[in-house]
Amino acid sequence: MDRRAFLLTAAALPFSLAYGPRATAGGIPDRPFALVTADLDAHVVAVDLSNGRVLGRIPTQLGPRSIEALPGGGAFVAHTDLGRVTLLDARSFRVRRVIGGFRAPRYTAAFGDHAYVTDSARGEVVTVNAARGTVVSRASVAGPARHVTITRDGEMIWAALGSKAREVAVLDASVPRRLRPVRTLATPFLAHDVVAAPDGEHIWVTSGDSRRVAVYHRSGRRPLETLAAGAPPQHIAFVRQFAFVASGDDGTVRIHRLDGTLVHEAEVPIGSYNVSFGDRYAIAPSLLRGTVAVLDPRGRIGAVRWVARAAHDACIVVDT
Repeated sequence: MDRRAFLLTAAALPFSLAYGPRATAGGIPDRPFALVTADLDAHVVAVDLSNGRVLGRIPTQLGPRSIEALPGGGAFVAHTDLGRVTLLDARSFRVRRVIGGFRAPRYTAAFGDHAYVTDSARGEVVTVNAARGTVVSRASVAGPARHVTITRDGEMIWAALGSKAREVAVLDASVPRRLRPVRTLATPFLAHDVVAAPDGEHIWVTSGDSRRVAVYHRSGRRPLETLAAGAPPQHIAFVRQFAFVASGDDGTVRIHRLDGTLVHEAEVPIGSYNVSFGDRYAIAPSLLRGTVAVLDPRGRIGAVRWVARAAHDACIVVDT
């Protein structure tokens, strides 16, 4: 479906739903929680992962589109249409800084003191000092960079060059202030999401046009294997030694072992395009239904809750 058209149409509808309590200062809850984008509004929703209930709402600028957790309990929120990124402090449930200088920020990968934000309009991967919220460098890539991932050692970045990308860019991130494009590689389908596996050696690439997922070695140019998947586009999160592959148009999350073996398929609300992870939970927000589905490491559904008119992305807060 055309998700942008959906958002523009839904934004025109009357809205009179009561949102409930707004998040206030008081520290991180003593239980795991997630932050979820309310794409049609100007806030991020804090969700209790033990039961899916809303803990509060953190006001932001309009159109929070994607969100990524940072070490230490923070998060980066990309407002693609505004050309800005918001740095949140989850400890206080407040906005720390709004960062400009982007044209169309899309997604973020974080490692250590730095966050790497794709800007599809500029064709760049932008390095941001996560503590200060300042841009420190920009690296040009050969296309409209969107989904992005970084290897476990922080040495390598992969970025899909579009929503249905003919190529994926690979960058050397060993010196964060001087990202160095290394190569581009063609995928066996039009690529969508890219996610580094927890083994530190492999990258999983999903499709924007077919029911397939490709697994690469981090230094490879051709896939080691190709797996069957749900309807495109798919997105991936790793929960311990499992890959959770979400297909929003099917309303499914397929759970694979790292060797590719399919072990379970969970049903989630239609429109659950993205999936995010933590040590004990995965969460799948629905752009179409405005729900979040909370899954355990085996892919069993623990809760499904309505949280907003549209919920495109989520992250699980990391307090380390």
